[in-house]
Amino acid sequence: MPVLEDRVVTAKMKSIPLWKLERGELVRHFEFENFVEAMNFVNSVAELAEGAGHHPDIDIRYNKVRLALMSHDAGGLTERDFDLATGIDSLG
Repeated sequence: MPVLEDRVVTAKMKSIPLWKLERGELVRHFEFENFVEAMNFVNSVAELAEGAGHHPDIDIRYNKVRLALMSHDAGGLTERDFDLATGIDSLG
């Protein structure tokens, strides 16, 4: 899958307003009531990611979760990253 041009990435960012660009990755931070809720969310993300065949970098710190998306095999952001970000947003 081809890497998206910067102008395309900028335009697509409007469709996922809770995500930010950080060092070439799509990043979103989540905060939950406790560790169990954070893990339940991460498990939901894992199921979604496995189904998509595309996996985010996940950092868990007690009740805080950081997700980062980038198509490492392509060397940048692709449609897969935006599709997965949209799917993660739909988890609620």
